[in-house]
Amino acid sequence: MPPTGTPPRPPEPPTGAPKRAGNLLAAVFILSAVLFVAFFVFVLFTSSPRTIPYNQFLTLAREGKISKLTLVGGNKVTGEVRNPADPALEPLNLSAGKFTTVLPRIENQDAFVREIIEHDAAANAVAIAKKDAKAIEVITEEDQGQWVGPLVYGVLPILVLVAFFFFIFPRMRDPMGGGFASSFVKSTARRVDNKSASRTTFNEVAGMDNAKKELVEVVEFLRSPDKFMRLGAQVPKGVLLVGPPGTGKTLLARAVAGEAGVPFYSINGSEFIQMFVGVGASRVRDLFRTAKETAPCVIFIDEIDAVGRMRGAGVGGGSDEREQTLNQILSEMDGFLPSESVIVIAATNRPDVLDAALLRPGRFDRHVTVDRPTWQGRFDILKVHVRNKPLADDVDLEKIARKAMGMTGAELRNLANEAAISAAREGKEQVDNRDFDQAAERLLLGAKRDGTHTAEEKRRTAYHEAGHALTAWLEPKADPLWKISILARGQAAGVTMYQPDEDRIDMSKSELFARLVTAMGGRAADRLVFGEMMAGAVGDIKQATRIARMMVTQYGMSDRLGPVAYRGSEEHVFLGKELHETRDFSDGTAKLIDEEVHRLVREAEVRAHELLAGNRDKLELLTTTLIEREEMDRDDVEKLLGPRTTAATAANSQ
Repeated sequence: MPPTGTPPRPPEPPTGAPKRAGNLLAAVFILSAVLFVAFFVFVLFTSSPRTIPYNQFLTLAREGKISKLTLVGGNKVTGEVRNPADPALEPLNLSAGKFTTVLPRIENQDAFVREIIEHDAAANAVAIAKKDAKAIEVITEEDQGQWVGPLVYGVLPILVLVAFFFFIFPRMRDPMGGGFASSFVKSTARRVDNKSASRTTFNEVAGMDNAKKELVEVVEFLRSPDKFMRLGAQVPKGVLLVGPPGTGKTLLARAVAGEAGVPFYSINGSEFIQMFVGVGASRVRDLFRTAKETAPCVIFIDEIDAVGRMRGAGVGGGSDEREQTLNQILSEMDGFLPSESVIVIAATNRPDVLDAALLRPGRFDRHVTVDRPTWQGRFDILKVHVRNKPLADDVDLEKIARKAMGMTGAELRNLANEAAISAAREGKEQVDNRDFDQAAERLLLGAKRDGTHTAEEKRRTAYHEAGHALTAWLEPKADPLWKISILARGQAAGVTMYQPDEDRIDMSKSELFARLVTAMGGRAADRLVFGEMMAGAVGDIKQATRIARMMVTQYGMSDRLGPVAYRGSEEHVFLGKELHETRDFSDGTAKLIDEEVHRLVREAEVRAHELLAGNRDKLELLTTTLIEREEMDRDDVEKLLGPRTTAATAANSQ
């Protein structure tokens, strides 16, 4: 999910060690064994003729109850009876109507056959004359199957067992020996050679200047390691990239390898884990052995938290597959010699759950934070992603970048792509500013849903959203209003969006309380206008409760509890921490936390109600206009209600 870069190129085909010829031969043996077992079961369970004694056969022949007789090899007879349902045949249990018997040695086979035919003709003379039956059919043939039985049941199983024990079994015992198990234990890392001119470099990475500065020394070491070793310096063996999803950690790792012009091995942490114990550790060994053979190079492990979580915690114990794989990674990283120019770069968005041994010096020495870009970084990223898109004159990328606060590089790329799709959908030749606005709304809120409001629901939604907008307009320290809409989008019946004028890295207690007031503005409008509470405020209540709880438990903004941080029980469930570390405060403190959260939310609702009650005329005006237009932006509200009260104007008025 790279945030920047040239238009995506077709991925280079992965390279690696060719599959050994033994894999194909082993597969042939396995397939042969499966076919043999299937054939053996078929032959074993297929119904065969019932064997009867010789004297019972003579009785059947003399009574003319045989319709077909086959003499095989001079001493074996198979036949079919005329009427299998004959009650006289019940003792013989010839339900299939077929039988076989072994004859004593016959000196004159012709006389034997002639005698049987005569007996049959005498017993069935009347039926044959009336054409109700046919004369017995006697066939004589050589025994062609006398060697099949010994081969199938004797020689072939021995050959299969010999092949298994002498060819396949030794390779199963040595997983790295190239047997059929080699496909499991070989590393699945994709290799990208960075010798070509199309490699990824730092020039294609925008909006991450601080992270690039941290990795310049790594690139220099890969280019000229003697420069550092001459002075006794050791470049970090591992670099851990930490940041939210979509900020460009993978692209940054590829750029490091591209700048140095060395091979790049990429693998996801979950690819080490398989159902077979020991496979992950074998894959780690294979990956690092291959990397050492092609040094200098870069190994990139994405989502390392899938395999690098704390050991000895949770329900996994100390001998499961994941922990064995982690132990092997720790051993391999610690086993690098100073002369082995192999750099391991890993990425994660959960550094808090990683094992401490993975983060110590000598493993991942350097931690680089890849954070969400600033507005200048977003501006540079947008310029990269609109290179191949014709833009209209009204498109202001700087304004779009300032409005896209909090977006990662991947989200900005998606924003530019959705804008192009919107323009193409309407048959435009260029992408204009309206397309970017529609794309932002679609990404943040979802697609529009038509015909979902009745007249009464539309009125209720308008009052609710007007309550949010008016409290944000009247509360000096609230986030500036961006847009109000009563069109159903996604799962929301209406929405009020806010847009700070600048990036914020810190917030005061009064600013957070102002957010609580705007969050409770919709509920306050419902109670003021309709005299009762509405279920549509469920999302607002959740948001307000979350903000209030963070103020009390994390930010120390409660006078009763003081500057103490309290960890909630939901933070460390099965994330690598000990199961008993679920709560570090008493039941009495928990009660105080609940009381303080309740107090903050109630005070915010009272404040919102006071603002709306004191400006009821503005609420009605805003609601009426919103019902007519369905959507309003900041400029529309300013024309309707006048300039917004800000913190600066409020301070000057005092």
